This record gives sequence, structure tokens and C-alpha cells, in this order.
Amino acid sequence: MEIEIWSDIVCGWCYLGKRRLERALERFDGRDDVRMVHRAFELDPMRPVDETESIQSVLRAKYGWTSSEVDAAGAQIRMLAAEEGIEYRGTADGVIGNTRRAHELVRAAVAAGRGDAMLERLYRAYFTEGRSVFDVESLAALAVEVGLDETDVRAALDDGRYTAAVEADNREARALGAMGVPFFVIDRRFGVSGAQPVEVFVEALTRASEAPTTTR
Repeated sequence: MEIEIWSDIVCGWCYLGKRRLERALERFDGRDDVRMVHRAFELDPMRPVDETESIQSVLRAKYGWTSSEVDAAGAQIRMLAAEEGIEYRGTADGVIGNTRRAHELVRAAVAAGRGDAMLERLYRAYFTEGRSVFDVESLAALAVEVGLDETDVRAALDDGRYTAAVEADNREARALGAMGVPFFVIDRRFGVSGAQPVEVFVEALTRASEAPTTTR
């Protein structure tokens, strides 16, 4: 079974959805035969690289929220994250930026067999530690922490060798009808949208495992 996961690095719901899927897999008998594939989805691909902006101002402009509403939304996801064992300090006082380089780093990590570890480290850095996941210096340091070679990482981010792959992921997500993330696709036949409860993931995994195999 293959599970493709479209997500963005600065999406708190994506972090939560990843953890809930992992909990569901613990309850799934076929978990040893599951392969997870991390796909890129940029929530704000038009934002200039190296430019960051206050999350408060972004959310107020995008949704028309007041500062109190931004704080309430942060408190909600912080509570839900805690239930999944995530120390989510939130980023209401932080910044948001272009995540293209971070996605390219995940691709580089996948090539080195460290994709999941890299994605997890990026989530924790951003949502728990308040670290930048936008500039090369920060990304290179985080990559070293999960065992990647700093020189190789810097070269990959500099020459854009994974840019086309990230762009292809973005296009494919939209072709599949994903309007937001997280978005999960199981064996290209079953989709789960959003950070659904663990039970929903368990049901989807079970349905997919019991569904007859189609032939072409």
C-alpha cells in the first residue's frame, strides 16, 4: 500500500494530520507493507523567496480575522496537537515565508533515505522551536541534524535540482482536486482530506486494504 501525503511545512494542520496518520498505522494490521511518500504543496507559492511576513498580518488579511480570532485559532490547534503528543507553541508571534527551499530539502532527504526524519525535524523546528525554515543557513543546519551532508544539501538548494519535482507535486495535487492540505491519497484510489480523527484514517486504511485490485 502506498500513501501519498501532500503537505506544507508551515501548515500546523499538516503536522497534526501526519501524527494522526501515524497513530492510525499503529492500529493497522498491514502497516509493515505501507510506503509513505511525502509530496510538496505550497500554500503561498507566489511569495518571494527570502521575504517573510508576520503571521498575524497574513491571517488578518487572508481571512479578515481580528487579533483575538487569530489567537483563538492558535489555541485550538495547540490543544489538539497536545492530544497527539505534539508540543505546539504556535507561531502567532512568528513569521511565514516561501517554503520552496524547505520542500526541496525534503526531496534531497528522500533521495538520501531520510525524508520522513527531515520533514519531522522541519515541523518541530518551526512549530515547537520557533526556528526559521526559510533561509539556506537554517535549512542546512537542520539537515545536518538528521544526518545529511551539509555540502550536498547546500549544492542541491543552490542548483535547484529538486525544483522541478516540487513544482510537479504542486500541479499534481491540484489535478487531483486538492484545494488545501493535508491531503492523503491511498493507492491512487482513496483520498482523505484534512487532519481527520485517527478513526477516519483507520477506516480509510482498512477500506483500501480490502478493496479489490483493479486491472488495466
